[in-house]
Amino acid sequence: MISDVVDPARANALAVTLGLPDRFAAGDALPPFFHQIYFWEPQPAEALGRDGHPKTGVGLIPDMGLPRRMWAGGRLEFAAPFRAGVPAEKVSSIETTTRKDGRTGPLAFVTLRHDISQDGTLCIREFQDLVYREDPSPGAPAPVTRAAPADEQGEEVSVTTTTLFRYSALTFNGHRIHYDLDYAREVEMYPGLVTHGPLIAQHLMLKAVRELGSLVGFSFRAASPLAHYEALTLCRSGQELWARAPDGRVVMEAVADAG
Repeated sequence: MISDVVDPARANALAVTLGLPDRFAAGDALPPFFHQIYFWEPQPAEALGRDGHPKTGVGLIPDMGLPRRMWAGGRLEFAAPFRAGVPAEKVSSIETTTRKDGRTGPLAFVTLRHDISQDGTLCIREFQDLVYREDPSPGAPAPVTRAAPADEQGEEVSVTTTTLFRYSALTFNGHRIHYDLDYAREVEMYPGLVTHGPLIAQHLMLKAVRELGSLVGFSFRAASPLAHYEALTLCRSGQELWARAPDGRVVMEAVADAG
């Protein structure tokens, strides 16, 4: 279990990072997914892996024997408002671990469950899907991408390297693919810095709230990585949302459950 005071100043820093006009004081309900910037678990340098994340096999996540970590998606249930300035507790556990062989080699999947409470009341239940895989080999086939629906105009969001730095800092995410360009390109073979999956999901949730109202649930799945030099377009049709890259490929798909 991890405890946090849910400092309003941190929520306000995220609002600025996201370009929101909102400012929060103690007692205010925070937008969905803002809990990502709380419940830090800082680890000393010797407990980190080559990618800047805590080593697997040391804490909650077992050693899957695969070096590359990605956030593949998640599901959230919003049971009660999550309020700034109110002490909170987060209890995490492993739901499932699975290994299988994919088109590009072995894969390992880990699903974590996080229950977040304030004053003894469950506020948020989150299921976080992680995938681990081998390093890409030179000459390996390019990842398969899918075209996003093109009939929705959507709204464009600019994600700069400053945005990536700020979001990494606020979430205490040390993954080097988000700020170390040489590492991202030369070790993990991405074309550029990678925009955080949760950051994209955050933008989709905020769009859902603006257009559908408050949420009782939200699920999302990453479809392809987005490089730092690519703009992001957010689209919605009914309860389905998606993020589209400039070349038309789908980056993330989501379903909102409005209350």
